[in-house]
Amino acid sequence: MRQRPAGRGPRLRASEKAFAEAAFSKEGPDMSRDCVFCRIIAGELPCARVYEDQDTLAILDIAPVVKGHTLVIPKRHSSRITDTPDDVLARLIAAARRVVRAQARALQADGANVTQANGAVAGQIVPHIHFHVIPRSEARGDRGKWTGGSYASPEEMRQTAESLRAAMED
Repeated sequence: MRQRPAGRGPRLRASEKAFAEAAFSKEGPDMSRDCVFCRIIAGELPCARVYEDQDTLAILDIAPVVKGHTLVIPKRHSSRITDTPDDVLARLIAAARRVVRAQARALQADGANVTQANGAVAGQIVPHIHFHVIPRSEARGDRGKWTGGSYASPEEMRQTAESLRAAMED
């Protein structure tokens, strides 16, 4: 796997770095070295951050169904919805709602799909629970589109994340 060049990718606040180091330094369910989302949370892999709080992280999907397709993930590792504590699920849904509201403001989304695949047979690719928040717009004609795509450039992805962050309510 490609290493993130020094000085590139997300910058962690001291508290986030301490959390990541502590989580990786012990055995347990908080983080997994083999999990791409845990590595993003730890700052080992780059991402386009949309929203972040103490318990959750929302990032743009690298293979978006439509522009603004966001993944909402817990900072604590759980593979399946059945393994995830209720309080973590509540915080994930609250963060997903914030993303939907930001998509409506920043991307003029008329609606959104909020989905979660539970297990490989259901289409879960990354074994770390996450919700897909997919903005939908009648004007763009993306009703029912489910095929993954890409951003035209890393700059377009960065600008989309910036627009969504700016549209987040306090």
